Amino acid sequence: MFDRKLAAKLLATGALLCLGGISPSLAQQPGLTADTIKIGTFGALTGPGYLYGKIAMNGIEVVFDEINAAGGINGRKLVLIREDDRCDPASAIAATQKLIHQDQVFALIGGGCSNATLAARDNIEQAKIPFVNVASVADGVSTPTAPNIFTAALTASIESQAQLTYALEQGGKKIAVVSMRDAWGRSRYTPLMEEFKKKGITPIADEEMTPDANDATAQVLRLKAAGADTVIIVLFPKPAAIFLRDAQKLAFKPLLVGQSGIADPAAFEEQVGVQGATARFVTISMVKHVPDDVEVDKWRKLVEAKFPGDRLSVFNLFGVGSAQFLTEGIKRAGPDLTREKLIAALAGIKDFKIDVYGGPISCSETDHRCNKYPVWISKAPGGPVKVIGVTKVE
Repeated sequence: MFDRKLAAKLLATGALLCLGGISPSLAQQPGLTADTIKIGTFGALTGPGYLYGKIAMNGIEVVFDEINAAGGINGRKLVLIREDDRCDPASAIAATQKLIHQDQVFALIGGGCSNATLAARDNIEQAKIPFVNVASVADGVSTPTAPNIFTAALTASIESQAQLTYALEQGGKKIAVVSMRDAWGRSRYTPLMEEFKKKGITPIADEEMTPDANDATAQVLRLKAAGADTVIIVLFPKPAAIFLRDAQKLAFKPLLVGQSGIADPAAFEEQVGVQGATARFVTISMVKHVPDDVEVDKWRKLVEAKFPGDRLSVFNLFGVGSAQFLTEGIKRAGPDLTREKLIAALAGIKDFKIDVYGGPISCSETDHRCNKYPVWISKAPGGPVKVIGVTKVE
């Protein structure tokens, strides 16, 4: 039977929503009002992981500020809500649960330490909330593909593929590997070995070091005896510094190819502490600029004005790049914004240029690893850090 009272009530509700500038679909979207979009971010706000958390978040916030100053996106201002995961898996689960269920954010952007982000992945996927990963490189964050999870960070497998490609492009004939074999090391070592196999190449030598190693004499001597002209390094900065120090002492001078675990050549040169030891060392960066480049003057001014006492760092730029990716998706999703429309918009982004990445962002329905342009950086002894090239990974 037709209920006239119920129909009138529904019509009145719809009219009120329209008068308030809110469509019925918008009223059902968490974190979304007629004039705001609430975005949640999680990462370490304290401790050594704060570079990938707090500092990256500062980069996200200045992008949001710039957009808000220009009127927002379709009239809505972006509001960033931060949660501390302390680089700890349990804390990351709690942080994302709070953002999703208590703070009721519309979307998430964040993730610094891989183990923490991996722990939070299931909750994020189940909530069907759009999520852009900023800096966690573990393949498991974005693989297998979840409809709502995208990564603007380079992944471990992409970096491993780039390391071998670069070594071959530089004329490497006798390519060796020195790696850690803990969980972090294997996340890179395994895809690296798969890439060797795909290319029909066998490493001339394959050495292991522990994260707390204090001597690499034996590894260096074996690699030198094998005649390695290139060494791919899958190590944290500490064991890598030990390896380079001993290589210099033993007059072993191959091309040394690092990855983003050693993303600061200036700090690494100091850590090695032996003149000339880093002369043939190159490593991967997620961004195509170093903080002193004039091309990032705009971001330097915005960061330093918003956060007095801070100096622009590459970790700020991680945040800038990922925020530009997310906000482009929000723009493309249109004024009648929903989570589903944002997810579809992000998946459809192709060849979108970002201010700070090595190449354009491209996603697809089946591949949400959207940044495939590792940038190569190096530092001549006593000189500045320089960008020396970009490798596109298919």
